[in-house]
Amino acid sequence: MTDQKLSRRGFLAAAAGATALTGLAWAPAHALSSADPRATLPVPPGFPDGIALFQQGYENWVQEIVFDQVWTCTPRDASDVVRLANWAHATGYRLRARGTMHGWSPLTLVPGQNVERVVLVDTLTRLNSIAVNASADAGRSTVTAGPGAMVGAVLGELQNHGLGWANSPAIGELSIAGVLAIDAHGATLPADGEKAAPGASFGSLSNLVTALTAVVWDSGKGEYVLREFRRDDPAIRPLLTHLGRTFVTSVTLQAGANYRLRCESVMDIPWRELFAPAGSPGRTFESYVARSGRVEAIWFPFTETPWLKVWTPTAVKPPQSREVTGPYNYPYSDSIPKAVTDPLGQITRGIGSATPLFGQAQFATIAAGLAATGTADLWGWSKDVMFYLRATTLRMTAGGGVVITRRANIARVINEFTTWHNSRQRDLQAKGQYPINGPFEVRLCGLDDQSEVVVETAGPPTISALRPRPDHPEWDTAIWMNVVGVPGTSGQAAYFREMERFMRSNYSGDYATFRPEWAKGWAFTDEAGFSDGETIETVIPETYRAGAPAGDDWDSARAALNAHDPHRVFSNPLLDKLLP
Repeated sequence: MTDQKLSRRGFLAAAAGATALTGLAWAPAHALSSADPRATLPVPPGFPDGIALFQQGYENWVQEIVFDQVWTCTPRDASDVVRLANWAHATGYRLRARGTMHGWSPLTLVPGQNVERVVLVDTLTRLNSIAVNASADAGRSTVTAGPGAMVGAVLGELQNHGLGWANSPAIGELSIAGVLAIDAHGATLPADGEKAAPGASFGSLSNLVTALTAVVWDSGKGEYVLREFRRDDPAIRPLLTHLGRTFVTSVTLQAGANYRLRCESVMDIPWRELFAPAGSPGRTFESYVARSGRVEAIWFPFTETPWLKVWTPTAVKPPQSREVTGPYNYPYSDSIPKAVTDPLGQITRGIGSATPLFGQAQFATIAAGLAATGTADLWGWSKDVMFYLRATTLRMTAGGGVVITRRANIARVINEFTTWHNSRQRDLQAKGQYPINGPFEVRLCGLDDQSEVVVETAGPPTISALRPRPDHPEWDTAIWMNVVGVPGTSGQAAYFREMERFMRSNYSGDYATFRPEWAKGWAFTDEAGFSDGETIETVIPETYRAGAPAGDDWDSARAALNAHDPHRVFSNPLLDKLLP
């Protein structure tokens, strides 16, 4: 195994003057068959016949988890996955589902782990079916997908049937099983007085699941089998957000009638006005939430005005809006110009003082791109307006999480964090330190509200970050706040650690609670994320015990996942600590 450093991944070369960082190939290394003499790992003994097996490289999206070679296989169907699970149990191997690898957290592979007895299971090649069951009552429609079906492809097929979702990640190039494993979400909160349409949910994608099939241990048979779980079965709840502790082979999700969205970009609101305290006059974040619900802000470092995006359900195209018929309508955010790569190159060479110029160049690129392409006011079908980021955008590492609180606290929560973040940035700048060189990002969505589930339901996903707190029914809003930066920046992990601790202590008590965003960075030490033992083994579990009844909390989810996989075929070193 090789955990390559930033320079070896080509990041520095690209930043120093390549045409665009996005030209880097985001794909695993060339596959080597088990018979190829260049294959370096011991051949897995007695591997199931008929399932393609090869060695291939692995790297996550931010390129902080890199392996030159890992055994990888391509099952043809769900029964092959069952065969693999029973083989792994008999031989002492572990299986890790592999989707697009677009993530930060080491829930698939952990940097530095021994992968000699690990096999990645490719879900994208064969396990990618999509079937829509459209109903005359759109709110009773469903879509059934294999684990490797892309979210964009699922929504594309739904759109072909006049259907869609209210909430979706900004990236469509993600596998459906991957996003469900970590309770992925979008930036969709209802406007004042708005209710979810039948089939829609303002919570996580996990809240849309009506049924799933997973590979689980059958103690009576003494082997792994396929088992279907329905949403009215309490046993499904730990599987709805499972962090990779099981293998889902099929999932059915509800859908509702598709709708048109308008997306307006605003670039001239000073951050102190936008992120002002509750009740302040002017163009405040909370005022846009009241009007449209669907709001996101991206505030580049050492700039005065964030990039605000506001999505509003709009049935008829406004005259000033530009109609779009496909997603990803901000190409300039994926093609990094020289004005950005020059200061980025200085940053990656350790010249932190280039950070203000880098932040200003990022802002200028977006502002110029919006003006040049007429994309500051877009209108189209929900999917085509919600998907705006590609896998080729600038890759940065992330820290932060989600604050669960009352809707009335939105302005307070954001104001408190941005005030703290700005103060810390300025203090460190005065000392010549620039640990953060990427933007602050904030988006909102609802919780996993069971009234939005159209079938009989046993309750929300047990360890979803968006699970409601029974002891605080007034908490109805999730505020996702992240800060990102160039991987390897000096002092960055220590800043994320300080930030994580501030958020956990500040958003507490009867005011709010703070939870990790499973897909991104958490459990920071001064050196790295996913490394603080106290956070992993105590703090996070306690977060999910708080306010939850005994037998329906972190411990019950852990027990259920262990019962489904008592031999830990579907686990890795991090999960062994987080969910022992």
